Amino acid sequence: MPKTAAKKPAKKPAKSAAKKTAKKTAKKPAQKPAQKPAKKPAKTAAKKPAKSAAKAPAKSAAQKSAKAPAKKPAKKKMLFKPGDFVVYPTHGVGKVTSVEIQEIAGHKLKLFVISFESERMTLRVPVSKATTSGLRKLSSRRMMDTAMETLKGRARVKRTMWSRRAQEYEAKINSGDPLAIAEVVRDLHRKAGQPDQSFSERQIFESARDRLAHELAAVDRIDLEAATEKMEDLLKAA
Repeated sequence: MPKTAAKKPAKKPAKSAAKKTAKKTAKKPAQKPAQKPAKKPAKTAAKKPAKSAAKAPAKSAAQKSAKAPAKKPAKKKMLFKPGDFVVYPTHGVGKVTSVEIQEIAGHKLKLFVISFESERMTLRVPVSKATTSGLRKLSSRRMMDTAMETLKGRARVKRTMWSRRAQEYEAKINSGDPLAIAEVVRDLHRKAGQPDQSFSERQIFESARDRLAHELAAVDRIDLEAATEKMEDLLKAA
C-alpha cells in the first residue's frame, strides 16, 4: 500500500506541468497582434494614396471631356447693319444696303454692300477687312462742330510748289478725316477781292467741299444743299 501511494502522485504533476507549459506557449496570441498592425499600416500608407493620386485626376479629366458639350464659337457683333450711314475714305459717305455672303476663289466671304449716291456706285467691303480699309461710322456731332469751327479760321497756305501742295490736299481728302478735309476747304476758299482759283485748285476745293457737305448732311439729317449753304455762310463770315 505505501509503494503505490508514493509512485502515482509523483508522475501526474510532472506531466500536467509540461503539458500546461506547452499549451501556453502554443496558444499564446503574442505573434498575431504583432503581425496585423505591421501589415495594415503598410497597405494603407503605400497603396491607397498612390491609387487616389493616380486615378482621380484621370477620371475627372475623362468625365469632363465626355460630358462637357462642345462650346460654340462666340458670334462677333457686326460693326454695321443695313441702313447705317458709313464713311469710306476714298468715296465719302455711303449707306449699307445689305450684308451678303459670296464665294470667291473657293472661300466664302461676308461682305458689306455699300451704296454711294453721289458717285452712283456700289462697293463691297469684306467684313473682316472693314476696319483696316478705313470704313468707319459717321462723325459725332461734336466732331462736326469742330470741323465747322475750322472753316472760320484763317487760311494757311504753304509757299511751296502747287504740285506738292496738291498732293497734300488730295491725301487729306482721301484720309476721310473731317478736320483734315475742313482744312482743305478753308485754305482753298477765295473771298471777294482775292485772286481767282486755278482750274486744278477749283477741282480740289469742290471735291473737299462736297465730301464734307455729304457727311454734315448725314450727321445733321438735312439735305445736301442745306449743308453746302451752311458751310458757305461760315466761310464768308470768316
